Amino acid sequence: MDYMNAPGRHHLFVPGPVNIPEQVIRAMNRNNEDYRSPAIPALTKTLLEDVKKIFKTTSGTPFMFPTTGTGAWESALTNTLSPGDRIVSFLIGQFSLLWIDQQKRLNFNVDVVESDWGQGANLQVLASKLSQDQNHSIKAICIVHNETATGVTNDISAVRTLLDHYKHPALLLVDGVSSICALDFRMDEWGVDVALTGSQKALSLPTGLGIVCASPKALEATKTSKSLKVFFDWNDYLKFYKLGTYWPYTPSIQLLYGLRAALDLIFEEGLENVIARHARLGKATRLAVEAWGLKNCTQKEEWISNTVTAVVVPPNIDSTEIVKRAWKRYNLSLGLGLNKVAGKVFRIGHLGNLNELQLLGCLAGVEMILKDVGYPIVLGSGVAAASTYLQHQIPLIPSRI
Repeated sequence: MDYMNAPGRHHLFVPGPVNIPEQVIRAMNRNNEDYRSPAIPALTKTLLEDVKKIFKTTSGTPFMFPTTGTGAWESALTNTLSPGDRIVSFLIGQFSLLWIDQQKRLNFNVDVVESDWGQGANLQVLASKLSQDQNHSIKAICIVHNETATGVTNDISAVRTLLDHYKHPALLLVDGVSSICALDFRMDEWGVDVALTGSQKALSLPTGLGIVCASPKALEATKTSKSLKVFFDWNDYLKFYKLGTYWPYTPSIQLLYGLRAALDLIFEEGLENVIARHARLGKATRLAVEAWGLKNCTQKEEWISNTVTAVVVPPNIDSTEIVKRAWKRYNLSLGLGLNKVAGKVFRIGHLGNLNELQLLGCLAGVEMILKDVGYPIVLGSGVAAASTYLQHQIPLIPSRI
C-alpha cells in the first residue's frame, strides 16, 4: 500500500527520479545471491562493457558504485586530484552549487565562475583564465553538463576546444547525471577525462548506482592523487577487475539486474533514437510553455535542455503552490524551484522512460493547475501546441512495423 494512496497511476514529472519500466521492475524482483559466485562477475563484465556505450567511449574505464550522483562526484574528485589543487568550477544553478560546496569541503582550491541562474557556463572567463595560466596551476575544469535546477545545458565540446587551443593539460570532469542517456554525450570525441551519471535519471532505475567513467589520462592522475579515499578508491576496483571478480565489496545485486534490463531497453530502442525522443519531448514542452504565455528560465536557445524545462511564473504567483496543488489534487509530481529560483519557477522533467502521450497528460494537468492558481490560461492551448508538433514528429514504433 502506498503511504498516501490515490486512484490511477501517479504522474511523475520531476527531473529525477523518473519512471521505472515494468521490464526493469521485473528484472529487479529477485532474491539475493552470492556475489562471489560465477554468475555476478559474468553479469558485471557485460555491464562494464555496455555502460561504455552510453558514455560513447572505447578507451574509458567504468566504475559502478553503490551510491548516488553525489558519491560519483566525490569519486571523480578524490581519485584524480590532491588537496590544494586549483579547480575552475562553474556555478550556474543548485546542483553545480552543491558540487562546488563538495569541492571546497574536500579542501580543493576552487576558482568559481558564476553566471546568472538561467545562463550557461561563462566560457569567455574560462578562456581568460586558461590564457593567463602559463604555469598550469589549474588542475581540473569541473562542469555540470545539464543543470536541472534551471534547465540549462552546457556545451562540453566548447570547453575541450578551449583547453586544446591553449594547450592546457587540466583534466575535464563532467557531471552528466541528468544528461547521459538522454542528451548527446561524447566522452572520447570531447576529450572528457571523467564523466559520471546516476541510475535514477535517464537510465530509469531506482536511486543507488553512481556510474563513473575515467579516461586513460584520469587513471594516470590517480598515481599522483593524494586525496583520502576508501569507499570510492578506483584502485581497489581495478585490483578486482584484474582478478575477474570485479567487486571490492558487496554490490546491489538487484540494481545490477535492473541495469542489465535498462541497458537492453536503451539498446533495443537505439541510443540515438532515445536522444531524438528526448529532443521531441523537450521541444513539445517548450512549445506548450510559449502557448501559455510563460517564459523558460533558460535565457538563450543555445542553452535549452531536452530533459527538464524550468517554467518562470508571474510575480503574483508562488510556484511552490503550483507544485503542491499538482500533488494534492491531480496526483502529478512537478519539480520545485530551488534556492535562488524558489517560488519563481516550477520544473517539468521529461527524461527517462517516457513517451509523448504521457507528456501530453502532464501538460493538461499543468494547465488545470495554472487555472486553479489564477493564471489566465486558455485550457488546451499548450496541449494543442505540443500535440500539433508531436503529431508530425513521432516515428512509428520499430518493433511494431
